Amino acid sequence: MEVPPAVTMQGIRKAFPGVVALDGVDFDVRRGEVHVLLGENGAGKSTLMKVLSGATAKDAGEIRLDGRLVEIEGPRHAQSLGIRTIYQELTLIPQLSAAENIFLGKEPVLGAGVIDRARLHRDAQGLLGELRVDIDPRDKVSALGIAQQQMVEVAKALSSEPRLLVMDEPTSALTEREIEQLFATIERLTAKGVGVVYISHRLEEVARVGQRVSVLRDGRHVATHRVGEVSVPELIRLMANRDLTEHYPKRRVPRGPEVLRVEGLSRGRVIRDVSLTLHRGEVLGIAGLLGAGRTELARAILGADPHESGRVWIKGEEVRVRGPADAFRRGLGLLPEDRKTQGLVLGLSVRGNAALPSARRLSRLGVVDAARERALARKWVEELRIKTAGIEQEVSRLSGGNQQKVVLAKWLAADVDVLFMDEPTRGIDVGAKVEIYELMNRLTAQGAGIVMISSELPELLGMSDRILVMYQGRVQALLAAEDATQENVLRAALGHSA
Repeated sequence: MEVPPAVTMQGIRKAFPGVVALDGVDFDVRRGEVHVLLGENGAGKSTLMKVLSGATAKDAGEIRLDGRLVEIEGPRHAQSLGIRTIYQELTLIPQLSAAENIFLGKEPVLGAGVIDRARLHRDAQGLLGELRVDIDPRDKVSALGIAQQQMVEVAKALSSEPRLLVMDEPTSALTEREIEQLFATIERLTAKGVGVVYISHRLEEVARVGQRVSVLRDGRHVATHRVGEVSVPELIRLMANRDLTEHYPKRRVPRGPEVLRVEGLSRGRVIRDVSLTLHRGEVLGIAGLLGAGRTELARAILGADPHESGRVWIKGEEVRVRGPADAFRRGLGLLPEDRKTQGLVLGLSVRGNAALPSARRLSRLGVVDAARERALARKWVEELRIKTAGIEQEVSRLSGGNQQKVVLAKWLAADVDVLFMDEPTRGIDVGAKVEIYELMNRLTAQGAGIVMISSELPELLGMSDRILVMYQGRVQALLAAEDATQENVLRAALGHSA
């Protein structure tokens, strides 16, 4: 007798106002299998998994666990059934320690409701040790880096010994070493019979971690294949319904006058004597390993963090940027690494977010002209092809790629001279990445300068005019595009001569 899949989803449908997110989707996961789920942003991947995890109620269809029909009534019910989800956007509580987050709601107790902290820390240390990560379980999550927080999230999911584990973009903030540790953990889990749903936009990971791969497009299931029986170009075609032969459509434009100069910028051991220049029409890529000081450099230039020494010139004028608002008034913008907490106001509409930096320009006598604000939002929703039910839809209800486009829309509308883009395509599918790159081309063609911080070397090599490589807070190398290779950028990022 054939063993039924650990999970079977049949005919799943889910509609939101103005949008059909899932249209009769079939999907299953076998015990001990990693089933990779692919699709462009807005294809329905996250909605399908939210239905499975109880976070979203389906409108139609059925779910079976080990062949048994179930109605998942909410997240707690899904967890009681052995379904655990690691979302792309972390769900940790910053004020609590790593151990408290891992065992939140199921803390070991001594009696009379008193938490057994010795056991709490010991059990958390055991889980973190299994992941082979060096994190003190007593440390507050707010003191950890994003990669460390991601590993705490993984440990939290493993704490309840799941039968099915959903991982949504689990490697987006991890180093190569941490990715290998995560893959080793997945192997140990599947060896115990745990089924894993693995969502990723890094197509090179499909063959490394999966046994089967399914593709969603526009809320529909379009294909399922054994890994190894389908090529990366074919997967891209299935996802986008088009051939993406050019992943990095870089268009070089004549370099204009200098728009930004930084000399001798320092902040403790995080940024040490950094100098750089940026010209109009140029993309300056910034490479480096996690902790090299890339994001910290951008924050210091933009006035978000203080610096101890150094000088900054914007459009030829030496300035002292006193904060992000001051930076914006001087023509600098930021597309941050964490779009949800730093780039968007999630409770506001697409219209409200797109118009935020332009509020003063859209106002008369201190009152925002609503008609002009709506016109601005409609223009950029149309031009950037943002998938939304309308400009009044809450931005929190958009997919990750469309949220990123809203962040870009507000800076395109504001007509900035310099745009810092920190991990601009993190968690975004292949098709949406190409659209982001085309928008970068558009900005540079209009005379803006872009500083692009990225952990993806192919992206840096494909889209940069020059690449500045950082190591332990310092500039280790500055390479012209024609001189930059994956090997010499990596050498410099590891502290060697390029």
